[in-house]
Amino acid sequence: MVFLTQTFDMQFFILANQIFRKHWLDQVMPLVSSAALLWVIILIATAFGIYKKGPKILIVMLVIIASMGIADFSTGLIKKTIGRVRPLNSLPLTYFREDGQWQRRPLDFQPLKERGNSYPSAHASNSMTFALMCMFFFRKLRPWMLFLPLSVGYSRLYLGKHFPTDVCAGWAMGACVAISVWLIWSHLIKDKLPEKLRL
Repeated sequence: MVFLTQTFDMQFFILANQIFRKHWLDQVMPLVSSAALLWVIILIATAFGIYKKGPKILIVMLVIIASMGIADFSTGLIKKTIGRVRPLNSLPLTYFREDGQWQRRPLDFQPLKERGNSYPSAHASNSMTFALMCMFFFRKLRPWMLFLPLSVGYSRLYLGKHFPTDVCAGWAMGACVAISVWLIWSHLIKDKLPEKLRL
């Protein structure tokens, strides 16, 4: 499937990837975009939850992780169907990071790939699912938890991995999965758990 990049999509990508570049962002964005960071957050949240609520928090964390798995699997299926090529493999002058070094495509760069896995962004989907599930389960996190998927989404543009519409589609996918899992949990599963396992 040929995926046409609209003007606004291209312009916003260029702003994020080529215009608004700072040295400190070159250091921070790869970290924000790292899957390892998300897992560190999950481990810290789990440890803190066990400290505050006891072992029953593990059930909640398993539900959150399972929802992220569903989001990741779903975006993977769509990626294979759409086949959109990533900006770093399709656009000249795109900044990207490879082997720990920042690089830039030359002005005469000629794309070699006809298919890719850019749309939608799994990072955006997974981080949105995680953020919303945490907000559903832990109400005190609501004021600031969306900062995570917003930061991750921007990092994917900065790193040349995705177009803005890839990120928006990932956020939408993550939100759909999180809301669906939460509704199933709330109406079909939660009340059937033993009392000692409920939050």
